[in-house]
Amino acid sequence: MSLDKVKLSASAFAVAALVTVSSGLLETAPAYAKTSDQPAVLNASAIAVADKFSADAAEQIFKEGGNAVDAAVAIAFTLAVTYPEAGNIGGGGFMTLYVDGKPYFLDYREKAPISATRNMYLDDKGNVIKGMSLFGYRAVGVPGTVEGMWEAQRRFGKLKWKQVLAPAIKYATDGFEVSEQLQQRRDDAAKDFAGKTNFDTYFGNLKQGVNFKQPDLAAVLTRIANQGAKDFYDGKTADLIAASMRGHGLITKQDLHEYKAVWRQPVEANWNGYHVITAPPPSSGGIGLVQLLKMKADLAPDFKDVPLNSAQYVHLIAEIEKRVFADRAQYLGDPDFYKVPVAQLIDDSYLAKRAAEVNPTTPSDTKSVQPGLGTSMPEKAETTHFSVIDKWGNAVSNTYTINGYFGSGVVVDGTGIVLNDEMDDFSAKPGMANQFGVVGSDANAIEPKKRPLSSMTPTILTKDGKVSLVIGTPGGSRIFTSIFQVINNVYDFNMPLQDAVAAMRFHHQLLPPNTIFWEPYKPIEGELAQQIEAKGYKLQGQDFSGDIQVIKVNGDTPEPAADPRGRGVTRMVQ
Repeated sequence: MSLDKVKLSASAFAVAALVTVSSGLLETAPAYAKTSDQPAVLNASAIAVADKFSADAAEQIFKEGGNAVDAAVAIAFTLAVTYPEAGNIGGGGFMTLYVDGKPYFLDYREKAPISATRNMYLDDKGNVIKGMSLFGYRAVGVPGTVEGMWEAQRRFGKLKWKQVLAPAIKYATDGFEVSEQLQQRRDDAAKDFAGKTNFDTYFGNLKQGVNFKQPDLAAVLTRIANQGAKDFYDGKTADLIAASMRGHGLITKQDLHEYKAVWRQPVEANWNGYHVITAPPPSSGGIGLVQLLKMKADLAPDFKDVPLNSAQYVHLIAEIEKRVFADRAQYLGDPDFYKVPVAQLIDDSYLAKRAAEVNPTTPSDTKSVQPGLGTSMPEKAETTHFSVIDKWGNAVSNTYTINGYFGSGVVVDGTGIVLNDEMDDFSAKPGMANQFGVVGSDANAIEPKKRPLSSMTPTILTKDGKVSLVIGTPGGSRIFTSIFQVINNVYDFNMPLQDAVAAMRFHHQLLPPNTIFWEPYKPIEGELAQQIEAKGYKLQGQDFSGDIQVIKVNGDTPEPAADPRGRGVTRMVQ
């Protein structure tokens, strides 16, 4: 297929998707089709993105006639240049789509290299070697972002591939002005990478106010524009990645050649009159989000007249979250390696039973909160998210990551590509916590070609077949709890969208026991803190509680909102 794509009618390729219960894979070949020939149904297209440069890129794509998928791909590549702490082509992620009235989900999560082993981060005594899965070459999983963007755009995009790469190439070639926040994140990350990687060779001059150019990355993006994903996985860029890894890391040319993005069946559920379309495994987030939403609905009598973010509200939410994280630790992993019991975990009767276990007055004993299906079955905050909707009503919710700020700190020589440290999202030693304090089971143990468990939760809500909400956030294990809180703020408390995003957020994840994490943006303090502690909780600060990018559709008008916690930008394009 040429890079400019022969556009085929959807009717010529109508297929019935066969879904496997165990993996959620779409077994049929996907239908590659032009989208959005129908009349506009909204009075504008809209975006909520992580920075102003990617907003400009999306606006350009919309004005050239592109749809939501074209804009999303342009945003992703632009963020790889202008938001290098999290935007990437050296990482991977998830994309939830709603195109021509149908839901889709694309998994382009990183994979463990072929030579990865279960105990690769343990010493000879079986203890986890601190930092090995976080910094340096051995922390890197096989990247999926380029393949994911290529797959999404050739299936659903309207424009030529080169058009959607053009903004990113321009910013890499001509440069962009570095923000204060970006410099601060660079400075913080550099401390961890000192003496371990070549990070400062490429990013030593990333200073506030500097016009930062990346000629090596521009050359890579130009090759990808000309050759498609083939360059990254089989061409010159693949050769450079493999050469950079040789003698240091595990990724080989074979790893890159064999990588493929996977179309999966999204997790879908009905909630309060809305249809929720969200991320399936290897994300834990979609299942977790549905569990949170449904259990809270089951506990409506307990929540009646309870003020938002009061001590009692925080307690009840924490009780629900305890049970969600107990299930997460036990049952969730890569569905290509392990039969994840998705249907059971979001079953209404199962969740009603779990909700009934909630203690309405005091914290349940942590040890008593066990995985709800029995035990017979076997990310860092620095992710980024963007939400897009076009005037035809197509939507993309995309979350992708290199895990820690600037990933592993490894930059591929001659390319400017920052590589991920996604191997930390595996259970280096089942039962031991990762950098987020989250534990995993054998279901998430390291295996060659396996995708690590993630909390990324790109989500779309529809009503009567039309998009109502497009939402997502970075935040590691805080991702789906943050999305849950904002959805509740919007629909249960009828808050204006920007207020719903800006409102206080908190987090509980089973372990550490009875600990409520609060955020510096809206800290839990004073009388509220005293009331929560009086219930038996410990309060603990956290540096980051998400960076929500969301679009709500009001009639025929999309309303975007960017989290005030980050440097996000919204844009509407007529």
